[in-house]
Amino acid sequence: MTAMTTQQELVRFLEDRFACAQACTTCARACVLRVSGSDPDATDHEALVRRKALLCAEVCDATCRMLAEQNRQDESALRLQAKWCLLVCLECAQVLDAQPGAEADAEACRECARACTEFMATLN
Repeated sequence: MTAMTTQQELVRFLEDRFACAQACTTCARACVLRVSGSDPDATDHEALVRRKALLCAEVCDATCRMLAEQNRQDESALRLQAKWCLLVCLECAQVLDAQPGAEADAEACRECARACTEFMATLN
C-alpha cells in the first residue's frame, strides 16, 4: 500500500465519518421535532411513532457524539454504534411512512442510515 493510498483512505474515512455525524444530527433534529409536536395521550400508532422517533433521536445523538470525539475509538465500537444507528433509523423511517406529513422526517432517517452504511464501509 502506498502512502498516497493510505492518505486517500484516511481522507475518505474522515469525510464519511463527518457525513455520518452530520446525517445523525439532521435525523435527531427531525425526530425531536416530531416528538415535540406529538400528543402524549395519542392513539396506539401515534404513541408508537413517538417512541420510535424518541429512540431514533437518542441513538443518532449518541452516534454523532461518538463520531465527533477526537480520541481514537475502537473500530469495532464505531462499527457497532453505526450499525445500531442504521437499524434504528430504518425502523423509525418505516413507522414514519405510515404517519401523514412525516415524509421529510422518514427521508432524514433513511439518509442517516445510508450515511452510516457508507461510514461502515470505510472501516476494515
